[in-house]
Amino acid sequence: MTQNRPDGPQSPDGENTDDRRRPGLAPEDGTDTGHAEGDGGRGDVEGGDGKADRDTDAHADKKRLIDYPRRDKGGVRRWIPSWRLVVGTSFAVVTATVGAATVAYALVEVPDPTSAAEAQNNVYYWADGTQMAATGGEINRQIIGIDQIPQAMQNAVISAENKTFRTDAGVDPMGIGRAVVNMAKGSETQGGSTITQQYVKNTRLGDQPRSVSRKVEELFVSIKVGADMDKSEIMAGYLNSAYYGRDSYGIQAAARTYYGKNAKALNPSECAFLASLLKGAVYFDPAGSVDVDPAATPEANLARVTDRWKWVMNEMVKDGHLSAAERAQYPSFPMPQSISKGTQLGGQVGYLVELAKANVLKDRTLDLTSDDLARGGYEIHTTFDKKKVDQLEKAVRKVREANIKPDKRPKTDTHVQFGGASVDPRTGAIVAVYGGEDATEHFTNNADATGVPVGSTFKAFVLAAALRDGVRDPQGGATQGSAERTPVDPDTNVYSGQDKLKIKNYDGSVWLTAEGKEWLQTNDGNESYGNVSLREAMIRSANSPFVQLGMDVGIPSVRRAAVDAGLLENSLNTSDVPSFSLGTSSPSAIRMAGAYGTFADGGKQREPYSVTKVIRQGRVVHAHKDESKQAFPAAVAGSVTDVLKDVVENDAGTGRNARLPGREVAGKTGTTDGNKSAWFVGYTPQLSTAIDMYRLDDDEKNRDGTFLEMFGTGGQEKVHGASFPSEIWRTYMTEALKDQKVLRFPAPEQP
Repeated sequence: MTQNRPDGPQSPDGENTDDRRRPGLAPEDGTDTGHAEGDGGRGDVEGGDGKADRDTDAHADKKRLIDYPRRDKGGVRRWIPSWRLVVGTSFAVVTATVGAATVAYALVEVPDPTSAAEAQNNVYYWADGTQMAATGGEINRQIIGIDQIPQAMQNAVISAENKTFRTDAGVDPMGIGRAVVNMAKGSETQGGSTITQQYVKNTRLGDQPRSVSRKVEELFVSIKVGADMDKSEIMAGYLNSAYYGRDSYGIQAAARTYYGKNAKALNPSECAFLASLLKGAVYFDPAGSVDVDPAATPEANLARVTDRWKWVMNEMVKDGHLSAAERAQYPSFPMPQSISKGTQLGGQVGYLVELAKANVLKDRTLDLTSDDLARGGYEIHTTFDKKKVDQLEKAVRKVREANIKPDKRPKTDTHVQFGGASVDPRTGAIVAVYGGEDATEHFTNNADATGVPVGSTFKAFVLAAALRDGVRDPQGGATQGSAERTPVDPDTNVYSGQDKLKIKNYDGSVWLTAEGKEWLQTNDGNESYGNVSLREAMIRSANSPFVQLGMDVGIPSVRRAAVDAGLLENSLNTSDVPSFSLGTSSPSAIRMAGAYGTFADGGKQREPYSVTKVIRQGRVVHAHKDESKQAFPAAVAGSVTDVLKDVVENDAGTGRNARLPGREVAGKTGTTDGNKSAWFVGYTPQLSTAIDMYRLDDDEKNRDGTFLEMFGTGGQEKVHGASFPSEIWRTYMTEALKDQKVLRFPAPEQP
């Protein structure tokens, strides 16, 4: 069994490419090294001293513990140990060795898994289940349970690497012996590792240098792990920690990298290929690794891995893991997908990942922190529809490329920004966003950012408040209940559309500014419309009627209606002044799409969300629950929709540029004073989309976030919501709804 990546790339024949011969080894031919032969210095001394002889005899009679050299033998035989000495010495050595090993085994502690072995990334998925991005951790790995690993994958590894895995004690003594001898000789150490040992090396011992002591430690730790852990745990640990090439650690990451599927969906043929990679992905990945070794060409690697794959498949048959009939179902090598450039966080993906991450972190039921996500291991399934994200991005790019010319018009066409969001009103799912041209260059997500005034799109909430709450009695107090208020009808209630209309309090008194001046409300282009119904005022986007309506209903009621629809309180202007009804507040595009979606779904408000479920180690730790609240009576929501339909369908409507032939559309344009921003927010029964446009220099010098005027931008005298935002909305919605059923809004009821 081969070493994993940390021990260096493996050559095709199993040699470690980092191996070098050690200098100074002794000759192997048995050549004599010049030892001189002597007579042992033995001689007879005649005429010796008698006392000396007696002393020698007395000394010789004393018993020696070890009779060596042997005193009763002469010549060469004196130096040949007796069988008793050989047996005794051997027994002592074995006893000492076993004792030392026992002590060493008892002293060796099983290390905890290293942080690198547990490091994972977070994987984000599109709504269709395909991978969108892998981020949040330094290692491309997702740990999964044994129940998520196909039996075929386990069998393939057993057949290829360790046939006795199910029965062995975690080590192969013969293999260990060979490895230790080779280590001592300075030779290649491979060939002595079981699956348990590989698991120990991958997860417990880290990147320690290879040595005899490490091999001994590995042996003892492996024996203990084999005794303490279930075989299934060891198998899962090994397959989750092994390196498969292409920066993929663990079987789940490998399955996603090579076949674009979860490990559980791998077939036996694909499992055999992935098991083949464990011999060394440098030489067995069909994509090649010529940057590591010029010999690892795609052609050479494909030939090698095909042979290896065939061998593994046949071994599985031989071992009874695969029947001959099952083997016959896979006659050809399962070519993996080509190497991708890697999922970058550029384009829209970075914005999507940040939205999903924020969704997870704000979910109190999960109790996750940023540190938890940084450690990785989460599979985050999102609501984002890849096709719709692409369609929205293309719609913005089409308008930008055709109209915005910063080189030609640097004074008016620089720093132009677009934002957009699309929400399913029936669920609250955010299906698409446009956060900017590139998340790696423009760091603010324009779809989620607050700060861009929404202009006349806010009039929908003024109308909703009036229909739900009614207007106050001029004779009553500032705070009135429903019994004191008068219901409003968009067709019968008539308001003045005069330009520079003198705005009054609900009680008839003139509203005075902080400077004590009368508030005179102007209309866009200084148009005067005479007396108009609220429907007509909405169609033409007249300002003065809605400013006065807001005062009659009460700014607190308008504020409450906006929040009930789905806008965040902290995104609303805090001043209860007449202009509040004209959209001086700055909610995000996501929130505007969601709030208009409340009207689309009969008054039911759902929080916009971007994550459907979160999985960790095969277990669902979070699943989105569909929850809604009845923010407005269905009749009120239906009436708002009916009026907003006329904004698009009526030839005089400011939203006529957003028409979708054959479909009902309700929507509203928005343009702010000073031409600092332009919006279009509109919906069909199944999709609500908000588009905004503005000029903002996001250079650090512009720290106060001052918006630039759009007079002349895109070659237009003044940018309205009816121009570029409506065009983007129409282009996107045409594509997004192309294959969807045509639905109609319910007929409006009397509020």
